[in-house]
Amino acid sequence: MSATWRKWVWVGVLGLVGCRTTGSAGRDASGEPRQEVRFDAERITGNAELAALNDEELFAAGTSAFAAKDFVQATLYFERLADFHPQSPHRREAIYQAGLAHERLEQWEAAAQRFSELADAKQGTGDALESVFRLAETHYHLERYPEAAQLLATVAAREDLPVGKRLEAQVQQGVCELEAGQPEKAEATLRRAVTTYEELADKDEVQDYYPAQAHFFIGEIYRLRYADVALDPGKGADALANDLNDKAELLLSAQGHYLRAIRVGNGHWATAAGTQIGSLYEDLYEKLVNSPAPKELDAEQAEIYREELRQRVRVLLTKAIDVYEQTLEAAERIGSHNTFVDKTRQSLEKMKALLLQDSENAAPAGTPPHS
Repeated sequence: MSATWRKWVWVGVLGLVGCRTTGSAGRDASGEPRQEVRFDAERITGNAELAALNDEELFAAGTSAFAAKDFVQATLYFERLADFHPQSPHRREAIYQAGLAHERLEQWEAAAQRFSELADAKQGTGDALESVFRLAETHYHLERYPEAAQLLATVAAREDLPVGKRLEAQVQQGVCELEAGQPEKAEATLRRAVTTYEELADKDEVQDYYPAQAHFFIGEIYRLRYADVALDPGKGADALANDLNDKAELLLSAQGHYLRAIRVGNGHWATAAGTQIGSLYEDLYEKLVNSPAPKELDAEQAEIYREELRQRVRVLLTKAIDVYEQTLEAAERIGSHNTFVDKTRQSLEKMKALLLQDSENAAPAGTPPHS
């Protein structure tokens, strides 16, 4: 039974609840009063234009609408074909294209329903396999991360698939595990993907997008750990120094994985990684600038502390500027245009302004700031 047919059956059943009885209209064979049942008048209409088209015409019209980016109309044609022409040779492709059209409209529930009709994570190939990836993405957007990770883990474990497909599934699985609040599990999954890639004799077997993404998200895991380390002067100078060292170590670990993402050579993730490296230095700069001196320091010690801090801050500003400039140069060279590039450009201008301000504040009285 088609989804549309089920809908109308259900409406018909519910319609009985709304019926109303009138006064006596005679008696039945037992002599009991007979009630006349009447329904409020309703008009049921359909799309006469769609109903007049056969499956070939619906498929052609849906394909044309999709190509024209009229995704609303595309869903109407493809879903009419899928629901009313079960024997059509175009039915499976129509279901898949309907799911894609719903995706473009960010109608994630509707897209998930269509892709789930085709998805087969254990044995599927062709559109059945691609529907698994698409279904996992809809789960991701609906924040159903465990469901997405489970689908992808099933695909990643299939030895019958090319290594590129298994690697793609494994990387996306790791991303979903991270979003599900399982960073340790995500790191293990992503490191397995990286190991698989590094051991390939012919790295052209896989798209560089996915190993670069794996390195990037391992970097993200360390960035999140870096963010969890708070610099609290109230804990005392020794504790603050230890926390600062821990934070710096985590920054360097995150930076190392971001740099590996850059070295893979994928433009998108290289730009993203460069942006994140710069933002780490920028963040540490802000944490240091806004951190007061430990309370146990006397006035002279506090002044020495602030001077050492200023020197470290200047190094961080310089590093952030260098990374941002290199990222923008690389983005321009490969023609990359995305939100990471825009963010990098804004951050670069901010860091340059802060460095100029620091230089002016450090200049001796009466000395021109740019001498």
